[in-house]
Amino acid sequence: MEKEEKSSWKANYLVKIEQLLDEFPKCFIVGADNVGSRQMQTIRMSLRGSAIVFMGKNTMMRKAICGHLEENQNLENQSQKLLPHIRGNVGFVFTKGDLVEVRDKLMKSKVRAPARAGAIAPLEVVIPAQNTGPEKTSFFQALSIPTKMSKGTIEIINDVPILKPGNKVGASEATLLNMLNISPFSYGLQIQQVYDSGSIFSPDILDIKPEDLRAKFQAGVANLAAISLEIGYPTLASVPHSIANGFRNLLAIAHDSPLCIAAVTEVEFKETETVKEFIKDPSKFAAAAASVTAAKEEKKEESESEDDDMGFGLFD
Repeated sequence: MEKEEKSSWKANYLVKIEQLLDEFPKCFIVGADNVGSRQMQTIRMSLRGSAIVFMGKNTMMRKAICGHLEENQNLENQSQKLLPHIRGNVGFVFTKGDLVEVRDKLMKSKVRAPARAGAIAPLEVVIPAQNTGPEKTSFFQALSIPTKMSKGTIEIINDVPILKPGNKVGASEATLLNMLNISPFSYGLQIQQVYDSGSIFSPDILDIKPEDLRAKFQAGVANLAAISLEIGYPTLASVPHSIANGFRNLLAIAHDSPLCIAAVTEVEFKETETVKEFIKDPSKFAAAAASVTAAKEEKKEESESEDDDMGFGLFD
């Protein structure tokens, strides 16, 4: 009877994960170390309506994915990248929504936890300078923490780092942190990889904003244009600059200017009329520049007057 129930459970598990892989185009591969059942329940509730948390044995998840490759072409193309990440205490968070929003919800579900002996520190732990009360000095001496006596109590003189990322928490460190009521770690589902419609990538990619992509693209176009102009090889990036340089050369030839090497010519075209007018009568240029400057200053003064006090006095 038990074997039948176990085989039935496995069959239902395989069907469930196959349904999720078919229904949801996106998911997170998450680590679940140090996440208790109560916290897992809280995470499931916080993601209700936007994502589904699915945990299980690695062998079962690999078996389900391998058996489902023939039906899901995207999964087949990425199987060699997806399967190696199913190791350790991991699971899936399936979603159809925005990956960044679901990621933020997962980050908010972390809870503070005390340092336990034998755990690996995920971050640096520093004990701040403080008065610890009339406690024993053995822990401080064992960890070489400088202290002094102050009115019958023990005072830690300076901030003291006792753990670095990757260090194993010892019994003395764990006891001291608990004695000082310091819970330095926070645990939750840790995103390891992101799967989106057949592509797998690091969760750091989710932090890239459109402004970052635009800036990188513009920098690349500028570098390409500079190289193309330098070697004299026209490209889409350099053609606008080549046209502008050619136009400046035509202007230099078309009018008499102290800045021009060319002699006076009678060449005329539409774009040179305004330039020639400015050169013949510089006062027009000065007047135009003054009007533009005045307009900018007036706009700036209006903006400053609006932002000076926003209708409130300094001490209101």
